[in-house]
Parts: sequence; structure tokens; C-alpha cells
Amino acid sequence: MSKPAMIAVGGVVAGVILIPLIGFFPALLVLIGVPVVAYLLLDSGQRRRLRRITRKEIGR
Repeated sequence: MSKPAMIAVGGVVAGVILIPLIGFFPALLVLIGVPVVAYLLLDSGQRRRLRRITRKEIGR
């Protein structure tokens, strides 16, 4: 299984676990908010490198 697929499966599992515990909308906020906050915590050089790597992989 590829790394992006494993990340997607992990996100689904986290969502399934969070929905019964805290409700749908808070779980959705956590699942969307955590990656966004993590991206915003990167400095500009790390963001640039992440965007460049992503573009190269899309072209494959």
C-alpha cells in the first residue's frame, strides 16, 4: 500500500473513532483543522519544498 493510501486510511479510521466520541461536526473540524494547522506551522522554505514535491508526484 502506498504512503498516501495509508494516510487516507488513517484519516478514515480517526474519523470513525472520533464521530461517536465527540459528534460529527467537531470530528470534521479536527480532521480538517489538524493538517491545516500543521501546514501553517511550517516555515516558508518547508512549505515551498512541500509544494514542489507534491507537484512532481502529480506529474508521474
